[in-house]
Amino acid sequence: MTASRRHRIGLDHTSFPPHVLREYALLADGERGAVLGPGGDIVWMCMPRWDSDAVFAALLDGPGAYSVTPLGRFVWGGSYEAGSMIWRSRWVTDDGIIECREALAFPGEPHRAVLLRRVVANDRDAQVRVTLAPRARFGRHGFTELHHADHSWTGRSGPLHLRWTGAPAGIRRVNPHHELTTDLLVPAGGHHDLVLEIGDQALPSDPPDPETAWQATAAAWSAAVPDLQNCLEPADARRSYAVLRGLTAASGGMVAAATTSLPERAEGSRNYDYRYVWIRDQCYAGQAAAAAAAPALLDDAVRFVTARILDHGPDLRPAYTTQGAPVPDQRTVDLPGYPGGGNMIGNWVNQQFQLDAFGESLLLLAAAGRADRLDVDHWKAARIATDAVAARWTEPDAGIWEIDPQPWTHSRLTCVAGLRAIARLPHAGTAAGAWLTLADQITAHTAARATHPTGRWQRSPQGPGVDAALLLPSLRGGIDPADPRSDATLIAYLADLTRDGYAYRFRHDDRPLADAEGSFTLCGFLVALSLHQQHRPIAAARWYERTRGCVGPPELYSEEFDVAHHQLRGNLPQAFVHALHLEAAARLSEPSASPSRPSIDFQSSSPELRL
Repeated sequence: MTASRRHRIGLDHTSFPPHVLREYALLADGERGAVLGPGGDIVWMCMPRWDSDAVFAALLDGPGAYSVTPLGRFVWGGSYEAGSMIWRSRWVTDDGIIECREALAFPGEPHRAVLLRRVVANDRDAQVRVTLAPRARFGRHGFTELHHADHSWTGRSGPLHLRWTGAPAGIRRVNPHHELTTDLLVPAGGHHDLVLEIGDQALPSDPPDPETAWQATAAAWSAAVPDLQNCLEPADARRSYAVLRGLTAASGGMVAAATTSLPERAEGSRNYDYRYVWIRDQCYAGQAAAAAAAPALLDDAVRFVTARILDHGPDLRPAYTTQGAPVPDQRTVDLPGYPGGGNMIGNWVNQQFQLDAFGESLLLLAAAGRADRLDVDHWKAARIATDAVAARWTEPDAGIWEIDPQPWTHSRLTCVAGLRAIARLPHAGTAAGAWLTLADQITAHTAARATHPTGRWQRSPQGPGVDAALLLPSLRGGIDPADPRSDATLIAYLADLTRDGYAYRFRHDDRPLADAEGSFTLCGFLVALSLHQQHRPIAAARWYERTRGCVGPPELYSEEFDVAHHQLRGNLPQAFVHALHLEAAARLSEPSASPSRPSIDFQSSSPELRL
């Protein structure tokens, strides 16, 4: 954005300077999220859904934000209330301690977001500056049609309706676009509520009662997030579960992240829009929920994935919007972007074929089947997915890392795992034999072309390297953990793709690993799970603890961790990392000598192919 355009819009971007990603928290209600900075500045929020245009875009150096910030000097802290996405900002000032309780009313409504903010004066009077500057559609629309009555401001920003309740007397309008700002004094021991409603339809006649909204939100989070006492570090497991629930819409679809275009490498080309539902990520979350004996998220995942398979069959796409619509094509928006990042929305994943999505779908359905949670439609989806594997497993695909199409080993062996898992369910009936035969065929074909001379799996027939994704077939039951190739692959991976307790995906080139990309946080949890499966509990616990620490104060995982600078990289929070963290917390709580998943009979239909 040019300086002249920013001036026209009327928001001084220096009011909301960017912060390192580890300092951002997320408020979420399932339908959308709000990214919150350490100065009490909500700098990113899209309405009405995750993938809609932003109404607050300061995160990408655009116009639009909503801040509650202490006057004078302060140092920042904060934490989530246990088992929720309710955040408490905490500022220590020269005069005392100020807190602000922050949440999106939960569960969210599809057409209206309700932002709850309660300023709390602990030991002394609290003084904060409040600024509301909505700018719908990435800054194209200011705050118009303002009207004040009955302690509320109402107005419009482009297509959006807004109502702000609790704004004190003495509020000032700034610039032609009617940014509102005021200084608020809260007496010691008291609190003051601010409630902002934003909708893409006309708002209800009466604003929410703050106390009622807070009580309902806290109660809903308490009911939504289980205790998870069966997991390692239950409080941390609950944090990941709450994040996954917060990213999951009423449709059951879970977005991969709340943000777009946050850089994986400064000035690099990898800036993506992750505000969509990846089938693979959704399946990871469902399987993690199954491992943690938390069926609600499992049911959400099964419901969304089943609907997409029934809709699209063998043409299942890698990703969708939360409404089940196609992901839009990539395009840029008129925003400068986060420092070192871009300004991209949409995603080219809509042009890809990812074979492993069918295998992951079958693994998800099998996990639900083991919990006796499948109905007729789910079984219909399972049969469609097995038919799709049979029809398409020889095609090159973009693979888990979404790069050039090849016959990726991980994709094929994931389908093997899915076929074997669904065939083991009692309701598979006579189809089980055909599915096991197909699994054997894919295994034999892949082994003949993608077994490295050293006895491990390699990335593809054309790619002899090792890859973190090759740890998954053993974990998911496609290959017996006792198969020599499983152990050889893990040994090779640890030797070639880990450094100083951090894990990487694959080698891009001859550079040192950390020079090519950040440590991939998901991979650290995969290593922990693999070591646990190989009966190495101490090593598994070390990897789990090291990777668990790749967060900032809000305990949100991004896609990558910059080892040298101890910074988060990429979009935030990354759902599949939280999913693998939850799964690792559940699996590693089991004795190492026990299987790290439900017991698996590695019988095949062909005696010579039994593993």
